[in-house]
Amino acid sequence: MSGGDTTSSASADASAICAQIASVFSTPSAHPAARTVLVSELAAASSRRGRVFVHGVGREGLMMRALCMRLAHLGLPAHCVGDVTAPPALSGDLLVASAGPGAFSTVDAICGVARGAGARVVLLTARPAGDFPGRQADVVAHLPAQTMADDEDGPAAQAKLPMGSLYEGAMFVLFEMVVLELAAVLGQSPAQMRARHTNLE
Repeated sequence: MSGGDTTSSASADASAICAQIASVFSTPSAHPAARTVLVSELAAASSRRGRVFVHGVGREGLMMRALCMRLAHLGLPAHCVGDVTAPPALSGDLLVASAGPGAFSTVDAICGVARGAGARVVLLTARPAGDFPGRQADVVAHLPAQTMADDEDGPAAQAKLPMGSLYEGAMFVLFEMVVLELAAVLGQSPAQMRARHTNLE
């Protein structure tokens, strides 16, 4: 394959992947938009001076860590569950957790501990109708994307992105939109965010 063919193929793949992710945000849902839910909950946590904790497993966990970094850049006291420096969750704090397929035993347990401590729990999921979201979350943020729970069904079997990649890619895009809107709500400029970035790199 020539260099031109490789570039063309890469461009076509990138376009197809981006289109697939974009389609997630135009999928009808009976639930409030995930972006609206997250911005509202994070702004409320900031107003009450609560700390924000994030949690997810696997690649979802990596996306949650990316969100945590940007929340810290916005000036929020943000922590990743499991980090050795994470403080205890208390009343007034917020846990944002992800369980794309609807439930993970470890996410379920962490959400239960957070609620038991008086923290508010937001669950991001592609399957909001299951038992777990209703049992462990104060509010559900619906991200209607393919996950590993349905990656072999119907059209998903022919999708460009395998397994749970569509949900995970949509998480990244969602979080970037949340950060953009939250920065405006909190009155944070790009310069202020940059000033909070680590210099130990």
